[in-house]
Amino acid sequence: MKKSFLVAVSIVLLACQQQTSSDFKTLFPLPKKLKEVSGITYFPETNLIYTLEDSGNKNAIYAIDSKGKLAKTITISNATNVDWEDITKDKSGNIYIGDFGNNDNKRKDLCIYKIAKNQLNKDLASAEYKISFSYPEQTEFPPKKKEMFYDVEGFFELNGYFYLFTKNRSKGFDGTAFIYKIKNAKGPQKATKIGEFKTCSNYNHCVLTSATISPDGKKVALLSHDKIVLFKDFKGDLFHKGKQTEVSLNHFSQKEATVFKDNNTLLIADEKADKIGGNVYEFKL
Repeated sequence: MKKSFLVAVSIVLLACQQQTSSDFKTLFPLPKKLKEVSGITYFPETNLIYTLEDSGNKNAIYAIDSKGKLAKTITISNATNVDWEDITKDKSGNIYIGDFGNNDNKRKDLCIYKIAKNQLNKDLASAEYKISFSYPEQTEFPPKKKEMFYDVEGFFELNGYFYLFTKNRSKGFDGTAFIYKIKNAKGPQKATKIGEFKTCSNYNHCVLTSATISPDGKKVALLSHDKIVLFKDFKGDLFHKGKQTEVSLNHFSQKEATVFKDNNTLLIADEKADKIGGNVYEFKL
């Protein structure tokens, strides 16, 4: 869904350990036809990035090569782009599309599509299955303005489960984010809330727009417009119980997508807004 974007000029620090880095490098501009990229995933064996766009755009995923050229467009014949907000893959190379954008917290048709790896060489592909889900804690559609916790723009798959990190749209934003767990299995699912944590109280700096886990499973990175919230030293899937660190990117734009390239390097993509952005970046932690 369309989102307003404010160019902020102040730096707001989180109430957790601070870290800064200037190792933020532009790799290439995104293809011009991709104006509203909302998620990326990465295949090291082919050095391809797969991406998608959010609401109002095609039900398609796009492969981009290491020079930023559009290598392939894959239309998903049996999936509807209500509001595709992130893309991820499992260890077998199957891709998952998160159709869970929910700006107004009204949706009752939240879902995730599985695209099998063998479909990625086709121009017209089909989803193997669809996982429909709901949040048990949400009983009103929409909830009260102070309880708008049920939008999501970031997730990843790990050991047969999806982990979703909510985008707080509540009045009086205080940085609260929920973590939900959903079984990777066909059919309807009830999302299980496994925890919550806080970033900061400034929406423009601390609202979460993407999520990724390192290949070795030891780091979780959450993206905002100008920083990474990093979790390390956690046990099992209690990511929020680990060490929480803020990493400043020293770069403000409408960042919407991130994925680990390797255990210590992130790829990040942003939308172009007010002549800023529209690129893929590399950032070393």
